[in-house]
Amino acid sequence: MTSTQIRIKSRRPWTPSQIVLTLIGVAVSAVFVTPIAAALFTSLKSEAEAAEIPPHWLPEVWTTQAWRALWETGNVTNWFVNSLVVSVCVTSVVLTVSALAGYGFARTEFRGKSVLMGIVMSGLMISPAVLGVPLFTTVQQMGMVDTYWGMILPQCAPAAMVYILYKFFQGIPRELEEAAFIDGAGRWRVFFTIVVPLARPSLAAVGIFTFIASWNNFLWPYMVTNNPDLMTMPNGIATVMNSYGIQWAQLMAGGLMAGLPLIIVFVFFQRQIVAGVAHTGLAGQ
Repeated sequence: MTSTQIRIKSRRPWTPSQIVLTLIGVAVSAVFVTPIAAALFTSLKSEAEAAEIPPHWLPEVWTTQAWRALWETGNVTNWFVNSLVVSVCVTSVVLTVSALAGYGFARTEFRGKSVLMGIVMSGLMISPAVLGVPLFTTVQQMGMVDTYWGMILPQCAPAAMVYILYKFFQGIPRELEEAAFIDGAGRWRVFFTIVVPLARPSLAAVGIFTFIASWNNFLWPYMVTNNPDLMTMPNGIATVMNSYGIQWAQLMAGGLMAGLPLIIVFVFFQRQIVAGVAHTGLAGQ
């Protein structure tokens, strides 16, 4: 008897609970997939057909006109490169700052620690939109308007990410670090050789969340730059308009282009995302 036949014979019938959970999973998946499918079908319509009211689901005439027009009229490659540069730099800075700050709060004692921790956590209660004007004024006074640094640095205040890593570092047994101290290791060596390797799931989750948030950020790059050569993907897609209104087919094509890297990130790093959430305790908080 082959192994395939053994597996077929040992397969048990589905229980009612498994059937219900599967149906719920299919329904939830359909809720998330439907908008993406609608955007794809709209992008394959002509502009006249995409603007029809009420809209219909499938195109009457399938065409890639919107995709071609977007590539011809918009600087998609430049938008993509700008978004990639900004997102990668923001992610790198946030990972460095949040890891060092989280470890410092979790493992060191210094005067004013509780006050400083309270100040950092107060950042969780303030909407980024409220800080738009003072941040822009500061960036303008520093001469960083229409620069990469002007888009990058204001996004590198990771109060939530500091808290996530702070809670994770608190859960690492102190005995591991104390054993390394006894062997003569210093604080920095312990951090890089023991703490960071143990924190890889949480660091991966923080990095992925930060990258996605920076990639999708529309408001701040829109405020801080007027140079078309520095537009990111969300800002560039917002320019897909003319005197007659929004070009819906091109807008949907641009949205799919902008969302494709995020889909790829999730497909390849979904295990790290789940593991990071589980290790940081976000699921229970």
